[in-house]
Amino acid sequence: MKQAYVDANVILRLVTGDPPDMAEKAASVFRQAEDGRLQLVIDAIVLAECVWVLSSFYGFVPADIAPILRMLLISEGIVGKDTTELLQALTLYEEKNIDFADALLAVRMLAYGVREVYSFDEHFDRIESLTRTSPE
Repeated sequence: MKQAYVDANVILRLVTGDPPDMAEKAASVFRQAEDGRLQLVIDAIVLAECVWVLSSFYGFVPADIAPILRMLLISEGIVGKDTTELLQALTLYEEKNIDFADALLAVRMLAYGVREVYSFDEHFDRIESLTRTSPE
């Protein structure tokens, strides 16, 4: 079976339906994956770009973005070694209202057993199992 990475612009067309002609082409690619003719890989950086574009350009909020991308990640024909981490990061992003990239960083830190992060971003304080240290 053919395997290919999918870029953020294809996912964004699928999610937003904008513009309609590209959205239909994007949907066709995902239908091929659903039908078992193709395996699509969604990389963490691509998912981060999708979150950023959906929130900054389209005005989506985390409560809208996370469920859509979560559903996409668990769809038939989607593969990737980071899927569990990406799903966990989407949950932190949605529930703790922190930047997606920082949520993914937190998930990866915890997976590696690291509990401290040097950061000026106070939203790390919302993750009880981490300690944020502000650089002095």
